[in-house]
Amino acid sequence: MHFENTLSFARERDIADPLRSFRERFFLPIKPDGEPFVYLCGNSLGLQPKTVENYIRTELNDWAKLGVEGHFHAQNPWLPYHEFLTDSSARLVGARPEEVVVMNSLSVNLHLMMVSFYRPQNSRFKIIIEEDAFPSDLYAVESQIRFHGHNPSDALIKLRPRLGEYCLRTEDIEAAIGQAGDSLSLVLIGGVNYYTGQAFDMEKITAAGHKAGAFVGFDLAHAAGNIELKLHDWEVDFACWCSYKYLNSGPGGVGGCFVHQRHITDPDLPRFAGWWGHDKNTRFKMGPEFHPIPTAEGWQLSNAPILAMASLRASLAIFEEAGLPALRQKSLLLTGYMEFLLQNAAEKGIKIITPSTPGERGCQLSLLTGENGRHIFDRLTHEGVICDWREPNVIRVAPVPLYNTFEEVWLFTQLLLR
Repeated sequence: MHFENTLSFARERDIADPLRSFRERFFLPIKPDGEPFVYLCGNSLGLQPKTVENYIRTELNDWAKLGVEGHFHAQNPWLPYHEFLTDSSARLVGARPEEVVVMNSLSVNLHLMMVSFYRPQNSRFKIIIEEDAFPSDLYAVESQIRFHGHNPSDALIKLRPRLGEYCLRTEDIEAAIGQAGDSLSLVLIGGVNYYTGQAFDMEKITAAGHKAGAFVGFDLAHAAGNIELKLHDWEVDFACWCSYKYLNSGPGGVGGCFVHQRHITDPDLPRFAGWWGHDKNTRFKMGPEFHPIPTAEGWQLSNAPILAMASLRASLAIFEEAGLPALRQKSLLLTGYMEFLLQNAAEKGIKIITPSTPGERGCQLSLLTGENGRHIFDRLTHEGVICDWREPNVIRVAPVPLYNTFEEVWLFTQLLLR
C-alpha cells in the first residue's frame, strides 16, 4: 500500500477499515480533559472489553443465587467452565481442541511443561533460550536446571544476535541447535520476543530442535492474539501463553497451554498431578490413584478460576467475531504505517530494532533511544500517549488492530518526532 504522512490519509484509512467498529467494544483510558489517551500498550495490558462486566456479573449472580450448586446449575455450569474457552483458544494458536487447556498463569504453566519436557539424562541436559528472553523465562529455566542438579553456566545456552545486530537470525538459531546436538534436551524460545518484537520462525526452529533429538516449546505471551500460529502443524511439543496482553482478559488473567497430540496420551510422560487433571468420569470418586485425562486437560491441577475465565470469554468472543486473519491484515497495515512514518526517526536519535520484514514481527515496534530516551518517554506520557519503557533505552509501542487507529499512529509519530 502507498502510505502518506498526512492526517487526512490516516483518517481515510480509518474510514475504510472494515474492523473500525471493534474499537467501540473497549473502554479507552481517558485523560483529565475528557479525551482518550493514545493507548499503544496492549503488548503489556490489553484494554477492557465493555462486555466483561456482564460476563462476570452473570457468574456473580449465579454464585449468589445457587452457591455450590452453581457448579451444575449455573447458566454456564462451573464444573466444565474451562471447556467453554477451548475451541476459540485452539483456533487462536492453530491447535486441535484436545491439545489446548486454559489454566493457571504463564510461568506456572512453563514449569509444569518443563516437568514433562525437560528431562535431562546423562550428556543430554542443555537448554537453549534467547539471551534477552523475558526474565521470568530465564528464572524458570535456570531454576529447573538447578533442580535437576546441573549448573546453568554449563547447561544453559543463551542465543545472542550477531555483533552490531539486535535480532537473532533463523540460520544462527538453527546452527546453535545443531552445534548443541546430542547435549540438547530442550529449546524454549519466545514466539515473539518481548524486547525487540521479533517474531521467530517457529516451524524451522521446531524442525531443527527435533532433528537434534530435543523437545521444543514456546512462550507465546507476545504471540497469542497477535500473529497467526499453527502449533499443531508445526509439530511444536508444547507452548504456554498469558491472556492479559493481546487477549484482553485483565491484569493477571488466566493462562493457556498447548501440548501436541502425540504427547497427550503418553502414560510414560512425567507430570505434576492435580485432581482437576484426573479422569472426569471418576474424579469425584476421590480414588488414590491418578488417571490423567487423555487431553491437554490432564495437566490441570486445580478447578477453574471462574471469574477470571469469564473475563477471558468476553474477549475471545470478540476475537471469534473479528477473525484473527482479518486482525492480522490490519495489524500489518497499522504497523507498516507506523514504520513508514518513522523512516526519518534516526535524525532524532531513534532507531527501530524490530525486524522490518512484516512476517518477522507482530504489531509491536521497539524504538532504541539515546541518552534522553527516558525524557522522551515521560514527555509522551505527559502529552497523552500510553506506551512502554524498557531499560535501558527502549520505548515499545504496539498499535493493536482491535482498538487502535491509523490516526492514533499518525498522532503518536508526530509527538515522538517533534
